[in-house]
Amino acid sequence: MNWTEQIDIYCERTDFTYWSEPVNAVTNAAFLIAAFIMWRRLQGTNLPLANLLVAILTAIGIGSFLFHTHATGWAATADVVPIGLFILAYLFAVGLHFLDLRWGWALALTLAFIPYAALLVPLLDRLPFFNISNFYWTVPILLFAFAPIVARRGSRGTAWGMALGGLILCLSITLRSIDMPICETLPLGTHFLWHCLNGVMLGWMIEVYRRHMVGKGHAAG
Repeated sequence: MNWTEQIDIYCERTDFTYWSEPVNAVTNAAFLIAAFIMWRRLQGTNLPLANLLVAILTAIGIGSFLFHTHATGWAATADVVPIGLFILAYLFAVGLHFLDLRWGWALALTLAFIPYAALLVPLLDRLPFFNISNFYWTVPILLFAFAPIVARRGSRGTAWGMALGGLILCLSITLRSIDMPICETLPLGTHFLWHCLNGVMLGWMIEVYRRHMVGKGHAAG
């Protein structure tokens, strides 16, 4: 990767000045607000995985801000790496605490995301519209797949929370995907709505985990 190569893939950007994407940049505050809210809600609990997710969520907001201001290869890496880490960390939490797997099996489930995504992304890449955000669609598919399994294990509230998160994510991915196609009609684009909804969705997913752990009596400080 050329770390200094400049990248223009969003409707709002018109040049490579620092504030060429002001709305896309500022709406990354949604991630930081969600992280702060969940940090407050986790006070008095002993949930290291939840706190890790909050830290990664903060990094997502910072990394995305860097990408929408600097628009370079290194900033793109700062944007996508925390997203990948959040997915893996949450999948580990699903295995360990939603499915009650042993650490080794939960880790194996987490690592299985890599071949899963490697197989699914090329398939999604062949589908019109889905190819625009092919990688991101792998996540709601997983949420919808795991929700009934979690429900059968007696955690229906958690399962419904996962399904709701999946629905919110489907909407946010759709808004991300139509950003460039409708650029001539809406010069501002729709990518900023992806930030806003994802802040809500990721904060909600941490809340789903917190509620699950509190309900199981595993959150005592």
